[in-house]
Amino acid sequence: MLSGGTDTMNPNGNPSSAHHTTPGGDSPEDCEVFSDIALNYISKMLMEEDIDEKVNSYQEESALQATEKPFYEILGQKYPPSPDQPPLYSHHRLESPAESTNGNHGNSNSRSNSRRVEDDNSWASDFHEYQQSQSFPASLDRSSQSPLSSSNVLIESLPAWQFRRGVEEARKFLPSNDRLRIELKANGFSLPPQELKNSGRLVDVKAEEVETEHPVHGSRGRKNLHREDLDLEEGRSNKQSAVCSEDTIRSEMFDMVLLCQGEKSSKKISDLREAMQNEANKNSQNGHAKGSGGGKARGKKRSNNREVVDLRTILMHCAQAVAADDRRTAGELLKQIRQHSSPNEDGTQRLAYCFADGLEARLAGTGSQIYHTLVAKRTTATDILKAYHLYLAASPFKMVSHFFSHQTVLNAAEEASRVHIIDFGIYFGFQWPCLIQRLAARSQGPPTLRITGIDVPQPGFRPTERIEETGRRLADYAKSFNVPFEYQGIASKWENIRVEDLKIDKDEVLIVSCFYRFRNLVDETVVVDSPRNKVLDTIRKMSPDVFIHGVVNGSYGAPFFVTRFREALFHYSALFDMLETNVPREDEQRLLIERDLFGREALNVIACEGSERVERPETYKQWQVRNLRAGFVQLPLNPDIMKKAKDRVKTSYHKDFVIDEDSRWLLQGWKGRIIYALSTWKPNESYTIS
Repeated sequence: MLSGGTDTMNPNGNPSSAHHTTPGGDSPEDCEVFSDIALNYISKMLMEEDIDEKVNSYQEESALQATEKPFYEILGQKYPPSPDQPPLYSHHRLESPAESTNGNHGNSNSRSNSRRVEDDNSWASDFHEYQQSQSFPASLDRSSQSPLSSSNVLIESLPAWQFRRGVEEARKFLPSNDRLRIELKANGFSLPPQELKNSGRLVDVKAEEVETEHPVHGSRGRKNLHREDLDLEEGRSNKQSAVCSEDTIRSEMFDMVLLCQGEKSSKKISDLREAMQNEANKNSQNGHAKGSGGGKARGKKRSNNREVVDLRTILMHCAQAVAADDRRTAGELLKQIRQHSSPNEDGTQRLAYCFADGLEARLAGTGSQIYHTLVAKRTTATDILKAYHLYLAASPFKMVSHFFSHQTVLNAAEEASRVHIIDFGIYFGFQWPCLIQRLAARSQGPPTLRITGIDVPQPGFRPTERIEETGRRLADYAKSFNVPFEYQGIASKWENIRVEDLKIDKDEVLIVSCFYRFRNLVDETVVVDSPRNKVLDTIRKMSPDVFIHGVVNGSYGAPFFVTRFREALFHYSALFDMLETNVPREDEQRLLIERDLFGREALNVIACEGSERVERPETYKQWQVRNLRAGFVQLPLNPDIMKKAKDRVKTSYHKDFVIDEDSRWLLQGWKGRIIYALSTWKPNESYTIS
């Protein structure tokens, strides 16, 4: 939504278009929420009303003075000034305070004139100070002129008390300063005002067309000037800023992280891993206990006053109080958790801080609003890439997943001249540049590669921005390796996609891939005709040569809150402990992963219900039953893939990482807890719809 703009008068008296920004350099969208339109309109009305009253009072008081003053002179008394009105100005015109001090009045009025000038100077100072602090409408902004300039006679001749009364009335129509700060923080804008002003662009977007950019040049009024407070608390989650940062499509860092660069790339990641582990070990040796995905004893923390607390047990008790709607007990336990948790200390304290946020949001009933705000927060591909690089160095989860996927595709398309990959949940597509590179190295030459990237639309003005940016990046890599390439991006709810939308060619090898995103589709507890089953049915109808399925192995999709909370606590304890063991605490990318990924997911699990709860994982054994029921046949694991994955993890990563096999699933975990599982499938040709 474009920022609100008003026609103002420049110093020469000519109208000009002005765009106002709120303190802190807000985005154009936020400017609409904190627009000066209403304040400007109200202030103008107050000014005109006060001026009319002022002129009338001058005329009435002039006649009264002419009648009363001779009687006071006869009695030998001084004519008293009105206690409620300023000293009278000239009867013929309204003089500015500057003109009133030039000696044009008699000595009898010199004292009152001096007091009036002092009062007006005080008012001018107050006005200037208020204008600086509150970003008052540009139509009243006279900072470029002297406060006592004669050109501002109508405004500056108003008494201070009248002006302040108008300000107080106008303030009632504005949100409080606290809400302004919450709005800025909720939307995650961190650009300084000048940089945002210089780099921001507004974008018109159509869901199925490439965006076209144009400089900021217009404005649009608000549909409703009186928004409910809930919209402010939500951070305007349904309408997002259209500021475009023109993120880098490809750089040297992208190549270093995403491509298979042999020993050079492996050494860089190995060096980063070693440095991080050394730093993490220093934290442990300094006396800070490490968190764990295991029992209660390791969850005990000692504060500065030597009090021993078991944060996991307190979290469980708090969850039980929240489930029973015992707000008093829940509040006391949350207070205790806050005293012993921090987003910057060890893994258990970070976990407790994150889960306390979820419990507070559930108590307040604001979980959905907060979650939508976090989802709508735009994070650039470069920032995600940095976090991705750290995650590759700290854990083998992504590396093993991508190796499994690439090798499966290469084996299936060994002799193919055309390969079509349909990726459900493509996100930034970081896994595919390395595959493009490996296809280019085939002895018989690269095949024609088609990638159909599917993801849900982004909220806001640019629903297809990320998926199209991913396509441009992959096309650039394909061009650099001389791989014939086609890309189709589809931003849609997955259950609404039809087979004919995918333009499948029978002459191509078809690979369908989905890594860890099926957990975001709602299940039968929400909708009888489950979107999970719909998407699996669509994939089966595609008749892919292989369906690569990666799942988050979790039991925290249960409908019962306390059970769900306990399972989520176990799951995320393992993830936070894994980062604590392998990554320094002060690392910015670790903070991004914990806050923007793990923290957002945990908040959804804890504070949201019904269709708003999109984090609904199942165990790999549950997925196995679901896939078989949907008409798929599970393929055996390739022994060579399994062996290479185990060897790589054993030689390059921490000893507590787990790589195992069960029921044709490749399992990945930390300290005995299975976190991810991978398998391959193909449609069952003898399957009939029952």
